[in-house]
Amino acid sequence: MTVSAPRWDLTNVYPSLASKEFKNSLKKYKSLLDEMETFVKKAGKADSKTDAKKLGKLLGEAVDRFNAIFELSNTIDPYIYSFVSTDSHNKDAMRAFSEYEQISVQSRVLNTKFRAWVGKLGKSTVKKAAKTNASAKAHEFILNEAVEQSRYMMSEAEETLAAEMTLSGGNAFDKLQGTVTSQLSVDFELDGKMQKLPMPALINLCTHPDEATRRRGYEAENVAWESVQETLAACMNGVKGESITLNKKRGREDALHASIDNSRMDRATLNAMLGAMKDSFPMFRKYFKHKAKLLGKEKLAWWDLSAPMGKTAKVYSFEEARDFIIENFNTFSPELGKFARRAFDNNWIDAEQREGKRGGAFCMEVARVKESRILANFDGSFDQVSTLAHELGHAFHNECAYQAGKTILQQSTPMTLAETASIMCETIVTEATLAQATNPQEELAILESQINGAAAVIVDIYSRYLFEKEVFERREKSELSADDLNDIMERAQKATYAEGLDERYLQKFMWTWKPHYYSTNLAFYNYPYAFGLLFATGLYAIYQKRGADFVPDYKNLLASTGEDRAAELASRFGINISAKKFWADSLAIIGKRVERYCEL
Repeated sequence: MTVSAPRWDLTNVYPSLASKEFKNSLKKYKSLLDEMETFVKKAGKADSKTDAKKLGKLLGEAVDRFNAIFELSNTIDPYIYSFVSTDSHNKDAMRAFSEYEQISVQSRVLNTKFRAWVGKLGKSTVKKAAKTNASAKAHEFILNEAVEQSRYMMSEAEETLAAEMTLSGGNAFDKLQGTVTSQLSVDFELDGKMQKLPMPALINLCTHPDEATRRRGYEAENVAWESVQETLAACMNGVKGESITLNKKRGREDALHASIDNSRMDRATLNAMLGAMKDSFPMFRKYFKHKAKLLGKEKLAWWDLSAPMGKTAKVYSFEEARDFIIENFNTFSPELGKFARRAFDNNWIDAEQREGKRGGAFCMEVARVKESRILANFDGSFDQVSTLAHELGHAFHNECAYQAGKTILQQSTPMTLAETASIMCETIVTEATLAQATNPQEELAILESQINGAAAVIVDIYSRYLFEKEVFERREKSELSADDLNDIMERAQKATYAEGLDERYLQKFMWTWKPHYYSTNLAFYNYPYAFGLLFATGLYAIYQKRGADFVPDYKNLLASTGEDRAAELASRFGINISAKKFWADSLAIIGKRVERYCEL
């Protein structure tokens, strides 16, 4: 738990928040938005009767202007957030973020106005006009999507008001949740001495080899969450309440509707995947029961779910994790290994656990410098090594788009496909490690990490899906108390884990610290992880058959994820994601690992 880890460096983006370069970028951002405001007023006068060539020029100029705006905002935003996410006490960063968000309301309003205009033009008019202009033609998929989604818009005045009000509504609750959870810490005795552990470090105790430590960590975590549960319940109610109101006003069928559209898939595909996931629960329960047996128990308690198995003595230094990842990435592609080394050598990763820093992990694009930055909470466990590989996969996804010369608009990847590269990179690391195992105990440890990760993405993600679905349904009728949320979460876990866990010791507070629940724009950001795991598992099986010839096609897929629907992109590899069989086949690959695990 005292493993040293680096902090990220963004000085090549801006010298500091107080620098003239940063302040000039904010001014430039506002200037671009003002110029776009004037342009949109002019373009909005054109209609379906306007000359196709003239209309094509307007559409082309619009996408060029939006690309310039988003390239700048996708530089300013991550730069500020690099401070906000790692130090919630940084008042200067919080102030800068608030200032940036105020300016960004105009961007959201302009995007709404543009979609409304394109929607009125219609697909046939847009298609005809796009043929006359290179920029418009290159972004035809994005333009057609704007036409389709324009039907789910309120009036211009209502959309403008919603963009302004969310700053003190859902967005404010999102910030509050992040601040409360990042500043919460617990006095905890570890390795014979009392330490003040931030919540990410406390949560990471779930992988500690000593059961007594894991249990004390679980109990301390629950006490801490209970102390802030009412505040976080208010945050949840605020975010979900806003989403419900806007979904109704925009004519959405339900809370899931926008998420499915954003994922560029359909309900039939989602139901096929969820059905295959549900069918796999007995397989995962077999794994849970066998793990309990290996631990000398009848059933697993929550604190045992991530307990290390097999050879557990290894604690990775950050340098060892770096070398391990690069070496195994090289087995897939020397280019991937070289890219990972670049990320490590240039301090793209903030991996140190500390108070004031947000939990979990993420990767964010910094557009102007064509780089990424990764947040993690590294503790030396193999699980955290896998997390680093996962986030580096996101960064490589961005890199493939840069190399292909994709614009910011062309890089707009749906949540489902956004998890493809990350989980592929996790798979590369664990599969390569599994092949190098020299004894049963080492093989057991690797399989444990692999299957435990899959269980989290299939079984636990399904429970989170059930949780969020019920929260939306009930929040529509009334606000939910913290006890209500605890009850919903606990029942969702019982429905998925069932007899695989000791139902006396579940984790009813799982809703408190998962940031995705608190974003008005990321409802149901749970099933995309399952999509990513199973899609990447299917792709990895194809890689095993094709070898190095697979890599160029895979890179091309990653570069193209913002330019087509999920089904069409999958079909490039002969995959039919609307068929339950594909998802079942991917789960069967995991099933073979479970069988081997139970033999050891």
